[in-house]
Amino acid sequence: MKVVVAIDSLKGSLPSIEAGKAIAAGIKRVDETAEIAVRPLADGGEGTVETLIYGMGGNIKTVTVTGPLGEKIDCSYGIINDKKIAVIEMASAAGLPLVPDEQKNPLYTTTFGVGELIKNAISEGCRNFLVGIGGSATNDGGVGMLQALGVEFLTKEGKNISLGAIGLGELSEIRTENVVPELKDCQFRIACDVENVLCGENGCSAVFGPQKGATEEMVKEMDIWLSRYAELTKAIYEKSDPLTAGSGAAGGLGFAFQSYTNAVLESGIQIVLDITNLEKYIEDADLIITGEGRLDAQPTKGKAPIGVAALAKKHGVPVVALTGMVGKDAAACNRNGIDAYFSILQTPITLENAMEEENTKRNLTATAEQVYRLFSRIKQQGGQ
Repeated sequence: MKVVVAIDSLKGSLPSIEAGKAIAAGIKRVDETAEIAVRPLADGGEGTVETLIYGMGGNIKTVTVTGPLGEKIDCSYGIINDKKIAVIEMASAAGLPLVPDEQKNPLYTTTFGVGELIKNAISEGCRNFLVGIGGSATNDGGVGMLQALGVEFLTKEGKNISLGAIGLGELSEIRTENVVPELKDCQFRIACDVENVLCGENGCSAVFGPQKGATEEMVKEMDIWLSRYAELTKAIYEKSDPLTAGSGAAGGLGFAFQSYTNAVLESGIQIVLDITNLEKYIEDADLIITGEGRLDAQPTKGKAPIGVAALAKKHGVPVVALTGMVGKDAAACNRNGIDAYFSILQTPITLENAMEEENTKRNLTATAEQVYRLFSRIKQQGGQ
């Protein structure tokens, strides 16, 4: 029998491929002859670089860029070798975890480092990009990123505006003559699972600003500044639209990509499924095993296991999900294509012990063995 294993990382315990290998080991205990394809899986958020590069063959590059507070930091991105695709998580250069609680203030956090990562990847020959834009500490409309790529944002005196959202309040003119020439040849697939627009009550300032340290007054000011930025951008790029779903993602970074680059905002899991060509492996499989660290009734859109299940259902293949924790109303997963789900925990245990790498591997292997014993027995008896 052919089994495809595509499980998301169990954050804090195991990366995607290692989790998949542990499941494969359980299947092999039952059937040494089973054909098992372990494929990388991620949702476009945290861990996507590691998962895709490790799972598909590539290199991790570490470069020094400008951090969200303007300091120099080392961060990494990946390049998938055979496809020359750069895989970037914006949070590695401008993420909220990089800002101490006492310094959270979106007026002064910048996406400049994200642009530096893109510029470095361009110098490495990359023209195709997968960029995850979740977890940002910023609300600068992506201006910092664009500054790093050569777009000039000027005050009325003709000087460069300040980094961070505070600079938007100084903005008078935008010039694009000195943009990195290769940018026009680049294609960006932006992993984005939020639909917020740039401005207004559903905009990035109002919805996400407070968690980044914005006061009520800051929210009002930034919204006004972003609106002015959008007007100036529209005068240069007619395609620009601050009301497009996702334009408010990552503090307006979605708007910057949509307006100034050749970019498409997509569900992160759909991009990953496409790049990994998972459907090719699924279409003639007998069983799919997927999962993630926690299954619950949280919105299923964008969840990696649900994306896998949708592909499996397209080809009539049964799907089992393994998880570290079954949350409240996890039955929602059954209504979205997962035929059955199982917690991997074998005994009462503390969270700390449950998340230890060796314990997680052991539990995945043991649970996969029992799942496969049942499945293979049913198949032998002619069940579906």
